[in-house]
Amino acid sequence: MTKPLKAPLRPEFSSGPCAKRPGWTPDALKGALLGRSHRSKPGKQKLQYAIDKTREVLGVPEDYLIGIVPGSDTGAVEMALWSLLGARGVDMLAWESFGAGWVTDVAKQLKLDDCNIYTAEYGDLPDLAKVDTDRDVVFTWNGTTSGVKLANADWIKQDRAGLTICDATSAAFAMDLPFEKLDVVTYSWQKVLGGEAAHGMLILSPRAVERLENYTPEWPLPKIFRLTKGGKLIGGIFKGATINTPSMLCVEDYIDALEWADSLGGINGLVAKSEANLKVIADWVQTSDWAAFLANEPATISNTSVCLKVVDPWLETLDTEDQAAVPKKLASLLDAEGIAYDIGAYRDAPPGLRIWAGATVEADDLTLLTEWLDWAYASVKASFS
Repeated sequence: MTKPLKAPLRPEFSSGPCAKRPGWTPDALKGALLGRSHRSKPGKQKLQYAIDKTREVLGVPEDYLIGIVPGSDTGAVEMALWSLLGARGVDMLAWESFGAGWVTDVAKQLKLDDCNIYTAEYGDLPDLAKVDTDRDVVFTWNGTTSGVKLANADWIKQDRAGLTICDATSAAFAMDLPFEKLDVVTYSWQKVLGGEAAHGMLILSPRAVERLENYTPEWPLPKIFRLTKGGKLIGGIFKGATINTPSMLCVEDYIDALEWADSLGGINGLVAKSEANLKVIADWVQTSDWAAFLANEPATISNTSVCLKVVDPWLETLDTEDQAAVPKKLASLLDAEGIAYDIGAYRDAPPGLRIWAGATVEADDLTLLTEWLDWAYASVKASFS
């Protein structure tokens, strides 16, 4: 197959850290409050603005609290698990590696006795009909490493007694999150908006705050996880007084990304762009004779971390090791050509490809990428002849 003549303008298709917004340059950071305390008046104003803009762009209800916390999405999720769980039984859902990690934390680290675990293989969702939302529930909205997302929140009761704790790190700013069904929402800056690493976001419903102020876990909490003092919420965390020192350079970058998102029309514009990006890949998959989505149900195909598998019958003629090598060789070839960086499947996932399609990626670049995917696959296949 002839090598395509035109390359994508930007080869960054990684699923985290993700591509910066279109047109980003270091000049976007000129306003960063460097060499100043984050606890100074200007520092707190910057952090409060980031929180306020987050609420505006995401459409977070006014009575929900938004905090900037350390440790990226992992830190935010761990804070929620260690601070909130144990008051009642919990249902844990996992259908990919990050969800499985939360299961391990709850079952083997917190060692909760009343813990139901519902799992599914890569490509599928667990049986949501089994979930009891009068218990606490922990789940990812989008399976970052499987490319399988929740189609909706119909399985969550509006009048639930338990708390819903949602890791939304590759869903926030790309999928319409029904906050009325979610009590804890977490994400990281380096995902959908292409921000820089190490900072997480923790969004709490009034029900989650009530739990924090009326329940004390049996286990000790590290300082970095503590959200209450003397039985009362540490309100400053949700007004820009972060638990530890944030990078004001990263804060400036996050603000720039939020303002860019606002210019697209906020959450509606971001979702529309991401779904249009998915359509580019879906149209190509429909005509492909070798690639298919890892997700088995169309309604659950992620519009951010798009995971693909090789379905060419030729693959069955190879031994297991060579079968796994095909997508790895394909990803390496495109990396070497400067066409697509970091599109191999996650290390714990089945062999395949993972292509970011969030709003910071342009549809024209994805269109060009599909041509290169076909070329690269043909080249890899020929190398086994």
